[in-house]
Amino acid sequence: MFNSVNKDQIMAALSKVQEPELHKDLVTLNMIRDLRVNGGKVQFTIVLTTPACPLRSKIEAEARQAVLAVPGVKQVEIKMESNVPSDGRQRGLLSLPIRNAIAVGSGKGGVGKTTIAVNTAVVLAQSGARVGLLDADIYGPNTPTMMGIKQLPPAKDGKLVPAEAYGVKVMSIGFLVKPDQPLIWRGPMLHSAIRQFLTDVAWGELDYLIIDLPPGTGDAGLSLAQSLPLSGGVIVTLPQQVSLEDARRGLEMFRQLEVPVLGVIENMSFLELPDGTRMDIFGTGGGEQLALDTGVPFLGSIPIAASVRTGGDDGQPVVVSQPDSVVAQALRAVAETIAAKVSVAAMNNSGNIIPIELIG
Repeated sequence: MFNSVNKDQIMAALSKVQEPELHKDLVTLNMIRDLRVNGGKVQFTIVLTTPACPLRSKIEAEARQAVLAVPGVKQVEIKMESNVPSDGRQRGLLSLPIRNAIAVGSGKGGVGKTTIAVNTAVVLAQSGARVGLLDADIYGPNTPTMMGIKQLPPAKDGKLVPAEAYGVKVMSIGFLVKPDQPLIWRGPMLHSAIRQFLTDVAWGELDYLIIDLPPGTGDAGLSLAQSLPLSGGVIVTLPQQVSLEDARRGLEMFRQLEVPVLGVIENMSFLELPDGTRMDIFGTGGGEQLALDTGVPFLGSIPIAASVRTGGDDGQPVVVSQPDSVVAQALRAVAETIAAKVSVAAMNNSGNIIPIELIG
């Protein structure tokens, strides 16, 4: 005898599928949309909290398995979409909403902070998110070079229009000064510049604004935290002791400014030699130990690779120029982890329910 399938049965099955990071089921989280049942064919949409979800395939597979276990179901079609939740912080300076703002910092220069910021922004944009990249490193604005952009588009309606590359909207002081012109600015001028990058730039709606901070614990970080409520901060370090000491200072700066610390990234962790062995040029495990000592998550290790340097010099981030390389895969994993942590924090702040919103 034919078993007719109804929506209640399908929702009951999906209520047993957990979102691995939020630790609640897909139905409670309102992640199931557009459910249709036609005989033995079931169609529905799963709305993720980020298009860069690292567990996307796991969620889809478990949902499919749960529905196929319902008697009478013969076919399951799942559409995966995303709706990035806002962290709930008010950003009154901005005319259009930025759902999440993530600062990438370090205690010292030369640790690859801009490389992390640039590749994170590109990975999130590749996933389908609306992404902006703000180069707040006023004294060393390298983002235009790494993104392969030479100038801004013409201003419109009295506002600067960000440049765009690889799906990322980009703003930097490097677009506004001559390449060899030093910026000898005191704190008030720097504070004013950062505020203008927020108020006088037509960012539009963004799921993520990635902010590349200058090294150290000076005025720029303070100005940014005062001007724009941050969803969280990421600390980039090398494994070596000197870098770790400075990275800890950068981490404590975030804490003093009441910016949630999303975690620590260890850059230039190792060099993979042709025979497959690894050389620990700057030591090993320091970033993970820093995370452990300070009680924050360890977001991952990024190896040393010449392709990172050549990609940055040529204006092609390594996740674009060599997407299948070991270093690109490591950068992609770190970006997805950051996105997941931001989404979890936003959901926890909003009562663990994704707001219902029409998705185009």
